[in-house]
Amino acid sequence: MKPVTQIVEVTTHNQLKAFVKFPFRLYKNNPYWVPPLIQDEMDFFNSEKNPSYKEAEVQLFMAVRGKKVVGRIALIINKKEVEQLQLKKLRFGWFDFIDDQEVSKMLLDKAFEIGKEKGMDHLEGPMGFTNMDKVGVLTEGYEELSTMITWYNFPYYVQHFEKMHFEKAKEWLEFYFYTKDIAYDQYENMSERIQKRYQLKLVSFKSSREIMPYANKIFDLLDVTYSKLASYVPLTSEQVEYFKNKYIPLIDPDFIKIVENEDGETIAFAITMPSYAKALLKAKGKMWPFGFIHFLKARKNTKEVLFYLIGIHPDYQKKGVIFMLFDAYAKAYNKRGIEKAIRTPELADNKDIQRLWKAFNPVNHKKRCTYRKSIT
Repeated sequence: MKPVTQIVEVTTHNQLKAFVKFPFRLYKNNPYWVPPLIQDEMDFFNSEKNPSYKEAEVQLFMAVRGKKVVGRIALIINKKEVEQLQLKKLRFGWFDFIDDQEVSKMLLDKAFEIGKEKGMDHLEGPMGFTNMDKVGVLTEGYEELSTMITWYNFPYYVQHFEKMHFEKAKEWLEFYFYTKDIAYDQYENMSERIQKRYQLKLVSFKSSREIMPYANKIFDLLDVTYSKLASYVPLTSEQVEYFKNKYIPLIDPDFIKIVENEDGETIAFAITMPSYAKALLKAKGKMWPFGFIHFLKARKNTKEVLFYLIGIHPDYQKKGVIFMLFDAYAKAYNKRGIEKAIRTPELADNKDIQRLWKAFNPVNHKKRCTYRKSIT
């Protein structure tokens, strides 16, 4: 007889550790799943360390069968999203489960129950606390290595959503391109012309310390650039500090570029990061005692990078500023021997960003989406 499955709220340190470590067992033999750092995940769900908790209501639940965890889900209400955008949405994320419809249904039924109690009108996920967090269930590209900033999942996840009559809400595409396809001479010539025409200056860096004074300017420009997106909610100053301290140490100074106008204002930026996927696989969730060595080697010797963020002020869009960034990266990649660049998820209907990369012969190797269902 099959043991009874129960939904248990995560309230203790040991339960949180079980919540965080569940995917390590679920994906134990899967070569494409990239494990997070366990302590990073523990800290992320610590309200004293993650400032996003000040802007959100969060509850974590696990499905437990006997003494064994068989599923998990995080339920999130982004208060700004509800108050400023008038979206009565209960977000769900960190949604993982064995291939058992009873388990996935029980977890989502709990989400419907909480959403109804909180006055929300629909569920959408998987997604995180903010627009800077991971998003989407993978729908294509199951045999491609995941990245440190995306979720991986088995194909059966999609079937579970469909059986419960969830509908696709938003779709994201992921691309990669090879640096050998970059037209170096073309971008250098265009870059020089754009700089002269608009009195612009490229800013490069030699150390993470040099980047820090520009970090707030980058996030300010991020708000301006992404504010037109229907679901975008600006970050608080505390959240900005959190993301600065979390990600800037991981960024190689060679891979962050900023463009300033003649008044010294930041009007464009782009951030790429060394690919740490293989380092995370070797670290197996632990930075210490030896995991950090794999990170140091990846940062120094990687042949792949993640194209993480790019932003151009609306006043300078469609003026060719992108060629300055492309030229700078072409030279940096050539100097460091980078062979492949992987673009992070981009909304499928963002045709402008896709057109930017057309000349690079990009390959669309993954697709992901969020699923939505009315609570009422």
